[in-house]
Amino acid sequence: MTKPLDIIKKKRAEAIGRIIGKGYLSTKRVYVGMATCEIAAGSKEVMEVFREQIRNGVADVYLSQKGCAGRCNLEPTVEVIEEGKIPIKYGKVTPERAREIIERHLKKGEVIEEWIIK
Repeated sequence: MTKPLDIIKKKRAEAIGRIIGKGYLSTKRVYVGMATCEIAAGSKEVMEVFREQIRNGVADVYLSQKGCAGRCNLEPTVEVIEEGKIPIKYGKVTPERAREIIERHLKKGEVIEEWIIK
């Protein structure tokens, strides 16, 4: 017979596995603007670039979407938040720029100043 404490321990381990698997404890977070206007500006393609790179080994990154930022002229937007650093918002992000953000910012820690929304 399974003891109640063993059931609780198993459920806890499963929950922790899901939390880690989804990246909730990552030190880097990327939010892609996915409001209707951002989707029209190309954010689905940008989101797919980030998803693909994370699936292919870009480590310690939590990826999610965000709503309208009220900056339609700068869409699609991407926000990068790193533990202990000021959040960076990039504007007019294309799939090509998304790849650069991954290579330069997420992998090497280089903020791409010319694409920042101020």
